[in-house]
Amino acid sequence: MYESLGICDQVLDFGFQIEKKLKERFDQIDATAEYNQMKVLKAMQDCRVSDIHFAATTGYGYNDLGRDVLEEVYAKAFHGESALVRPQLMSGTHALHVALSANLRPGDELLSPVGKPYDTLEEVIGIRDSAGSLKEYGVSYRQVDLLPDGSFDFEGIRNAINEKTKLVTIQRSKGYATRPTLSVAKIGELVSFIKSVKPEVICMVDNCYGEFVERIEPLDVGADMIVGSLIKNPGGGLAPIGGYIVGRKDLIDMASYRLSAPGLGKEVGASLGLNQPLFQGFFLAPTVVAGALKGAIFAANIYESLGFPVVPNGTESRHDIIQAVTFGTPEGVIAFCQGIQAAAPVDSFVSPEPWDMPGYDAPVIMAAGAFVQGSSIELSADGPIKPPYAVYFQGGLTWYHAKLGILMSLQKLLEAGIVTL
Repeated sequence: MYESLGICDQVLDFGFQIEKKLKERFDQIDATAEYNQMKVLKAMQDCRVSDIHFAATTGYGYNDLGRDVLEEVYAKAFHGESALVRPQLMSGTHALHVALSANLRPGDELLSPVGKPYDTLEEVIGIRDSAGSLKEYGVSYRQVDLLPDGSFDFEGIRNAINEKTKLVTIQRSKGYATRPTLSVAKIGELVSFIKSVKPEVICMVDNCYGEFVERIEPLDVGADMIVGSLIKNPGGGLAPIGGYIVGRKDLIDMASYRLSAPGLGKEVGASLGLNQPLFQGFFLAPTVVAGALKGAIFAANIYESLGFPVVPNGTESRHDIIQAVTFGTPEGVIAFCQGIQAAAPVDSFVSPEPWDMPGYDAPVIMAAGAFVQGSSIELSADGPIKPPYAVYFQGGLTWYHAKLGILMSLQKLLEAGIVTL
């Protein structure tokens, strides 16, 4: 079957040798998935989920029982006081924008203690000028870069916190950078330090790509609010759209007023028949994330053994589903993405090319033959066409599909003469 899909014996044998060495790692991932599966199941049982909660609402969405119970499930599973889980949150970036703009006011300052945030947040914040940015509304921004070894610059963070500092944003995943992803324990260490300097500061974590990778989440270690996308980890590949914000009730209430309107908040927002896939996707998420993690570790070991820089490396602990591979050339990034696309169930016949995507400062290539457009819990890869020419691989609804994607990426690189086996 692999041969029929275009994988040569040389690539298949190479992949098989790598896979044989990973059994113990994969067993550990399965154990974490089992724990998280029980955590989600317990939350659903405690919230008395019933098939009545799958019913659709329209219009204003008043008295949407399913929507309200879904938010209770998210709050309970992630150990928050309240949650906003809505199809009206169109993406992770939108959810972050809502959370930030709802809880910041003119004269406040936003601090990132982990360096520059993901590209699409630059215009939200106003790092790159854009209409409607926080900067336009009088919110200032400050950042403290990580130290060269990837650790926190605690002294720099202490000096950056001042009387205007209202909210600290902590990006868990690496984004388009080759820094380490932050473990939940590391996030807890950072939050504890920030609170020791200024206890009233709001600590928000961009949790994208990190949900269910570990047994605990950032709210368990002192974060006030976590934010993410439903077409990444927690949607389990079934959510067709949506985002979530979970945390302190007062902060979630403010976000709900920003999403809808002052005085309306969480009371409005029809679920439009999406409750059932949102519930079921969340139920499946721990298992889906486990498959994606196995694919990421497989990719790290494949490309590290071929001499390419990878982050994380093939043996270190994992804290998100993203695997960065630095090729050093545009051709390497493009060939890798073309391999991922060729392994897709949807649009496998399409060859991706770099283009000027909105929100980015360089051409970006994206491979994602997905059932849900842009769903990065599904097999996907992308990267900006600029130095150091790194590609970011993630997803795979099953381990077997993630495995095929990596083998196909290697096949394309071999055919292009970029690698030799």
